[in-house]
Amino acid sequence: MNASERTERQPHIVILVENLPVPFDRRVWMESLALTNAGYRISVVSPMAPDDEVANREIDGIHVYRYPPPALTRGKLSFIREFAYCYWQTRKLLAKIWQESKFDVIHSCNPPDTFWHIAKSYKTRGVKFVFDHHDLCPELYESKFDRKDFLYRALLWLEKKQFQTADGVIATNESYKRIAVARGGKEESDVAVVRSGPLLSRFERGLPVPELRRGREKLVVYLGVMGAQDGVDYALRAVRYAIDDGLKDTSFTFIGSGDEFDNLIRLTESLDLAGVVHFTGRISDSDLKQYMSTADLGIAPDPKNPLNDVSSMNKIVEYMAMELPLVSFDLVESRCTAGEAAVYVSGDSEQGMADAMRMLLSDPAKRQEMGRIGRARVEEMLAWDYSRQVLVDFYDKLLGRLPVSNSRVD
Repeated sequence: MNASERTERQPHIVILVENLPVPFDRRVWMESLALTNAGYRISVVSPMAPDDEVANREIDGIHVYRYPPPALTRGKLSFIREFAYCYWQTRKLLAKIWQESKFDVIHSCNPPDTFWHIAKSYKTRGVKFVFDHHDLCPELYESKFDRKDFLYRALLWLEKKQFQTADGVIATNESYKRIAVARGGKEESDVAVVRSGPLLSRFERGLPVPELRRGREKLVVYLGVMGAQDGVDYALRAVRYAIDDGLKDTSFTFIGSGDEFDNLIRLTESLDLAGVVHFTGRISDSDLKQYMSTADLGIAPDPKNPLNDVSSMNKIVEYMAMELPLVSFDLVESRCTAGEAAVYVSGDSEQGMADAMRMLLSDPAKRQEMGRIGRARVEEMLAWDYSRQVLVDFYDKLLGRLPVSNSRVD
């Protein structure tokens, strides 16, 4: 595949993602749609959703190739098993796509940090490799297991190979960009910051639905993944403290799922919170909008650790887009995102989170002002429209298509 062949046809990008199935991985799906609308052909390789029976299909003009998801496992060796499984499934589907239609770019979303090895064989054929850096895998391991052992060092090595192989890097925030430069050895000009901003059209506050408060005056929501590092257990204990300290007439709804879901249900029961705490699991966009339009407060209980401190939390910017004030533990990137739209609690203090919730729930004027500030920050700097343009400009530059100013992203 020579240069003239690539320029005579629609540039073809294959996006590899393992962490979530598409189109449920919103960031990957928004990237796919943005690049499709900018004139690129997009194929995506991902695991299937558990309830999906169709592996390969076309959705909104995007060619999707999917494989059965790996089984949920625990322990250090689960990383190795999951990486190996996804590696071979992805390699097989990528070869299938190459036979059907040659591609110009492999766009690797992590975790895992193993797709550089697949990309190397295609780079000899003129294909470029882009590292879309979603998670810090070494810090994720350290945060889950509290150690820097052989597997931690192996993850650092894999991450370094991702950076070394990449022709360009997409970072989710400035902290990740600094890591790409300092730890990955990339030039700043080769790293683009594409934040996971919300589509404003999806996040317009509607009329409240009183029934969602479940017979109470106020509603507090948690939105997001429920894994070991997400801090939902901290939030539940904070709810217990708040109630013991006199909080009344407030319902708490936890939206989402994850590998700690069953444990969190048991913790709720052991804390005697079943009457005030409700878990929805994954819900539809329309149901989510109703909950967010009814809620008075959002919570971001991600504890401070090497991963969370520098990671951008989607839940925070989505609360802000829906004009919800929030309580968050004091993390570097959470402050960068929310600014004055949040109250920050130091030291991962569950009592401190309880106190902050009680304070805000008793002050409607402060909640309204914080909600206004949050929405304004999203409209002025954090919405997906800004990130979408950066993404398209990055690819136009990488492939030498059009002058950046002429890129079409609508």
